[in-house]
Amino acid sequence: MTEKVEFPLANCELRSFVGEDARLYLSLEVVEIGSPVGDELVVRVEGAPMNPSDLGSMLGGVSADAFRLTDNGGLVADIPEADFGRFSERVGQSIGVGLEGMGTVVAAGELAQHLVGNVVAMVGGGMYTQYRKINAGDCLALPNGTSPEDGAGAFVNPMTSLSLVETMRRDGHTALVHTAAASNLGQMLVKICKSDGVGLVNVVRSEAQVTLLKGLGAKYVCNSSSPTFDDELVAAIGETGATIAFDAVGGGDLASRILAAMERANTGKTPYSRYGSNVYKQVYFYGGLDTSPIVLRKNYGMAWGAGGWLLFPFLEKIGNEATAALKARVEREIYTTFASEFGHSATIREILCPEKIRVAAARSTGSKFLIKPNL
Repeated sequence: MTEKVEFPLANCELRSFVGEDARLYLSLEVVEIGSPVGDELVVRVEGAPMNPSDLGSMLGGVSADAFRLTDNGGLVADIPEADFGRFSERVGQSIGVGLEGMGTVVAAGELAQHLVGNVVAMVGGGMYTQYRKINAGDCLALPNGTSPEDGAGAFVNPMTSLSLVETMRRDGHTALVHTAAASNLGQMLVKICKSDGVGLVNVVRSEAQVTLLKGLGAKYVCNSSSPTFDDELVAAIGETGATIAFDAVGGGDLASRILAAMERANTGKTPYSRYGSNVYKQVYFYGGLDTSPIVLRKNYGMAWGAGGWLLFPFLEKIGNEATAALKARVEREIYTTFASEFGHSATIREILCPEKIRVAAARSTGSKFLIKPNL
């Protein structure tokens, strides 16, 4: 039976606030939700994942170790003086956090009444909340009975992994390299590429992660901490023909080493040139797990490119029809290809604990948090 709600609806949200005192505050606030109109939905949020991008907006890059409890049960951290300048646009603003989530539609405007009682995945920010008002077009239908564990991460990681492969194809490449490949997203990418017959070189940082991906059927997994990493990477790229890479690390020299491996793998395949191979190589940065500067050594000729990549600009670029096709695949394979793994769960009250924030910010494989706002 669908929950009965009355409007205005008192709703508890997790908010992030930067004060003029150079402090970042995390707290729970009560915000009223008005009646939905048109194609608007009000969804009881049952699960919302904590992705790296969510940690970025929630903590603002402030060290998790800096947070301490406040008298009202929230958290506060001092922003280092050298970093405060980059928060200028956020000073005085309280923002909702949590990019995506899932739940049950409990109310709808006149154009979306048929969705009341349905389970949906949502994207649009402010998901660490008990209820979320959102347009129906920003939702993805899920089978009724889908659990928070199965449905909470049904948008960002699945759509990103599919879109990386779609970008590869549209850019004229036939195989790809992916870093931080043991993540939930990386595991989805392994399954997609195996199903679609796409060559994939996975870059991880430990032998345990090599074992994990091999168990999913990955053929090429290179451990960046191995002393033979560069040679193994060249061999894997040579066998797959990968000429495009998607880097979630975003700092240090890993992207440079990938470009160099692509150059080495293609040396001798085209006539000699003092400018290097004419096989074009591309690296897209789509994450920032390593916040140190990107180091590019340029030992890979002149036929290369590097740039940023984000999901939502890409979806806007390919248009509604192509985006709908990707969403339809997610819906079909929600329990298989796009199944998520969560190592921890917490309510929006429980996450306001210095220890839990430190665990979430560690971003280690198997430690991903699932927020369950309505427990």
